Order: sequence, then C-alpha cells, then structure tokens
Amino acid sequence: MKKDRVMKRLIPQLGDVALTQRGDAFTTLARSIVGQQVSVASAQKVWDAFAALPPSMTPANVLKLKIDDMRAAGLSARKVDYLVDLAVHFDTGRLHVKDWDAMDDDAITRELVAIRGISRWTADMFLIFHLARPNVMPLDDASLISGISQHYFSGDPVSRSDAREVADAWKPWCSVASWYIWRSLAPLPVDY
Repeated sequence: MKKDRVMKRLIPQLGDVALTQRGDAFTTLARSIVGQQVSVASAQKVWDAFAALPPSMTPANVLKLKIDDMRAAGLSARKVDYLVDLAVHFDTGRLHVKDWDAMDDDAITRELVAIRGISRWTADMFLIFHLARPNVMPLDDASLISGISQHYFSGDPVSRSDAREVADAWKPWCSVASWYIWRSLAPLPVDY
C-alpha cells in the first residue's frame, strides 16, 4: 500500500478478505485446468459439477471416471484429456511433489508445463494458490491485464511491458497484488 496508489485504495475497500492457500496439489492443478479461459463464475459451476463425480478428488478416483460423465459436468473434450493426463502424472509418481517446497518458481514451472494442458498460466496459478509463492506475476492472465488496464490506464490497452512496470511497485508481493486486482473485478474470491 505504501508503494502503490491503487493498492492503497483497493486493499481497504475490499475489506476482510485474503488470498488463501489450497493444501492439495492435485486439486489445485485440476481447478486451474477447469478455470482456463473461462470466467470465475463459469469455472466454479463446472468445478462443482466435476467435483461431485468422484467420491473424493484424488488422481486414482479421477482415472476411474467415465469420459461421458466428465463431459456432462461441463468439461470440454480437451479439458477431460488434460485432467486425465494430470491424474496419470500424479498417480504414476512422475512429479516431484515432495521437492516442490524447496524448488524455485522457474524449476517448478518447467516441471509443470511439461504436463499436457498445463500452461504458464496454470503453473502461475499453482505457484500462487498452492505453494503461496508471494512474488508471481501472472502476465498470461487476461483478467489481471484487464484489471491493470482499468485501475492504472483508464481502460486503455495494456502491454506486458506496461504490466511489468506496474508490478515493479508490487515486488516482492506480486501474487498478493494480483489477487487484489482479480478480487476488484469479480464478486467471487479468486482461488484455484
């Protein structure tokens, strides 16, 4: 708040809300896949329908689901493929889950984007919402860019370079500032 005029206004305006960490890596990544390229409200609706299918959200249980049931929950064929591939990576132990806390952001991102359907955006959401990394700047997030445009540039188009310049004042808390920008745009708290 001391370094940024918009944050100085937004943080008190949004009240008693906070960025929350999710404890389960698989669920966080699955929610991020479901949330790709859709609104927060749409993502939540599809997630609720999908999460009701297995007895619990585990890789093994997702691998037991019928594709038709997953599609009926609102998932595209591509997202079904991505979720199945994610479940396979977890179920077979291909990921270094136990090492993630000690790995730097770039190393985790490289590991995650090697999974089909995991983009830089999804890796950023994972770093923010699962590992609670404080200084992630998710430049691939259209909502964040839109929020920066609205709050800092009177709605004018914003380049990645413009967004990076704004984020200089946010360091070392880019994740937190990004969350406040998202929260200012959507009535539902952002969490994956």
